[in-house]
Amino acid sequence: MSVFYGKYYNAIDSKGRAIIPAPFRDIIKNNYSTKLYVTNAPLENCLNIYPQEEWLKLQEKVRKLPRSDRAMRVFRYRVIASAQECELDKQGRILIPLSLREDGRLNSDVVVVGQIDWIELWNREEWDKVVDPSGMDSREYEERLAELGL
Repeated sequence: MSVFYGKYYNAIDSKGRAIIPAPFRDIIKNNYSTKLYVTNAPLENCLNIYPQEEWLKLQEKVRKLPRSDRAMRVFRYRVIASAQECELDKQGRILIPLSLREDGRLNSDVVVVGQIDWIELWNREEWDKVVDPSGMDSREYEERLAELGL
C-alpha cells in the first residue's frame, strides 16, 4: 500500500475548501474510499485528515483503551469529538468546517503534509515554527532518534 509523504504549500479558498495535492488524491483513489475524516490533531495546532479506512482503525484502537485514563479522555475530546466526515469533490478539494479551521488556526496559506497513514493540514506560519530546528536541543534530538532506532 502506498503511503502519504511530502509537503505541499497550498491555500484555503474563501469558502473553506482545501485542495488535496494530486499525489495524495492518487493514493486515496487507488487505496481507499473517497470518504475522509478531518479532525484536530492530538497535540499540535493542525488538522489531521484520515481516509475512512485509517479512521476506522484508529477508532478501534481507541475503543479498546480505558475510558477512565485522563490522556484518553482528552484524546477523545480533542480528536474523536471534533471529527467531521467529508468527501473529495471533483476538483480534489475538501470543505473544512469553520470550527475546525478555527481550531487549526488556518487562514488562506496552508501546508499539506503526508504522515504515512494520514495527512496533516497546517497554518503556514505555525508549520514554519514547528519545523525550525533552532528551538531544539540538537544533541537530545539525536539521542532520542538513536534510542528509537532512527
